[in-house]
Amino acid sequence: MAKFFLILIVASIVEAIGIAFISGGLKEINARDGNFPPAQILHVIKDGACNGKILLGIAFEAAFFGALLYFLFNYDVSFVWPLTSLGFIVTTLAAEFILHEKVSAMRWAGVLLISLGASLTSYSESAKKTSAPPPAAVASTSLRP
Repeated sequence: MAKFFLILIVASIVEAIGIAFISGGLKEINARDGNFPPAQILHVIKDGACNGKILLGIAFEAAFFGALLYFLFNYDVSFVWPLTSLGFIVTTLAAEFILHEKVSAMRWAGVLLISLGASLTSYSESAKKTSAPPPAAVASTSLRP
């Protein structure tokens, strides 16, 4: 289980760095305004495809996706997916310290509540599996006189 959490923490950091690079790259190409005429959309896509920060961010996100595939192959999705909410915390930290965004106490409270709720979901799933006897043991005990 230590391997799982180590990969989860590294994957969350990689995801946060990827998001920070993508956001920084989008700010460089001025892709903030969503009201683009069709000709400008193609220009923004071309600029994004040539922007080093965006491409590096995509590479980091691809690495995170690889870790996610590893998790989903080896563990139940109902256990893994809520634990990826750790990424919310790490990404918010990246936004504050790498992108220099001002993150209010209210926003931090929301991020922590989301992460707490998701971790409770994962904990309840893992607790349910460890407390229930295996099906073979239940069947064998009910057949005994």
